[in-house]
Amino acid sequence: MAEPQQDWNTLPDEDFRRIFRDWVDANCPAELRFMRKQRPLFDEVAEWYHALANKGWLAPTWPQAYGGMGLNPAKHMIYVEEWARLGCPRIPDHGIGLTGPLLLQYGTDEQRAYYLPRILSGEHVWCQGYSEPNSGSDLASLKTSAVRDGDEFVVNGQKIWTTLAHCANWILLLVRTRKVEGKRQEGISVLLVDLRTPGVRIRPIPNLREEADFCEVFFDDVPVPAGNLVGEVDQGWTLAKSVLGHERIFLGAPTRPEYALARLETLAEATGKFEDKAFLSRYARHRLDVYDLGSAFERFAKVLRAGGDLEADVSVLKIFNTELYQRITEEMLEIAGEAARFEDDLDAGDTKVDAMNLFLDSRAPAIFGGSNEIQRNILAKAVLRLPG
Repeated sequence: MAEPQQDWNTLPDEDFRRIFRDWVDANCPAELRFMRKQRPLFDEVAEWYHALANKGWLAPTWPQAYGGMGLNPAKHMIYVEEWARLGCPRIPDHGIGLTGPLLLQYGTDEQRAYYLPRILSGEHVWCQGYSEPNSGSDLASLKTSAVRDGDEFVVNGQKIWTTLAHCANWILLLVRTRKVEGKRQEGISVLLVDLRTPGVRIRPIPNLREEADFCEVFFDDVPVPAGNLVGEVDQGWTLAKSVLGHERIFLGAPTRPEYALARLETLAEATGKFEDKAFLSRYARHRLDVYDLGSAFERFAKVLRAGGDLEADVSVLKIFNTELYQRITEEMLEIAGEAARFEDDLDAGDTKVDAMNLFLDSRAPAIFGGSNEIQRNILAKAVLRLPG
């Protein structure tokens, strides 16, 4: 049972920051701080998940009536900033950040009453079924079909790059319910699918670090109750976009480059690289870029804090962030040379630096959440008004 809540939005920002930081710092297990694994499995962070749920702090933006904190954008930004600053592990958050908000906005009373408490309890662990082979960033070209058959939809198709599907038991699934000749965004619907249903098959995809963050999910004549449709049939494109509305600003948060720069500094100190003028010049450029990224992030965050909506130019954050992260981790490998083996961290004085782990981790963010090539297209069309 979650603790009684207060109206956090009435507190001054710094008071809320202090209260949140102090509790998290005291209650997040030390062994989970600054984990090597960016997307741990549910079982690996279940203790932290349940601690947040019991405190009533698991779902920051959900209304308090549904078990959330009811944070406005300004307080939510503080929540995210302190979470990252304290090195808290990422929890399997598709239920909290995607399914929950979708049901709060578009679901029925029955759907909210059934699914939301089970997300908070951890009984339902969700993943997101959007991308398909040959249909990743071009999401509207999806082909997974759902055909109505009485009181059910029958689903056939395949999803790919489905994060943590192998430790989830439900999937928020984007399907095509009607073939269209014109605009591809038409004829798409959203279904809530139990992954334990016969006909569902999940195959993990190991990443560069030999971890199974991603999966393929196959659907062969999978029956889904018609009551699991969210919103109106064939109107799912609007729903699909709504749950991704603020994703790019959080993908642009400077926490990854900041952490990587700190690790670079530790490694450079231990190896005497700060005596090398060429390295010092490159390091200064990285540090200035991190400062610039922080300033850019703050500019967009102010829009959210004021209750505004982000425009297409927020795409620049993701590009800047992910490519800076890559440049910093590449610098770490320059210093480490052949010592940067996959299996071993590097000795750096009285600590160790996970140079290769960070380098490999930096490859994926430029792809997920809409690849950087897609983000550049968005900027070209929506901001620079260049012809398509």
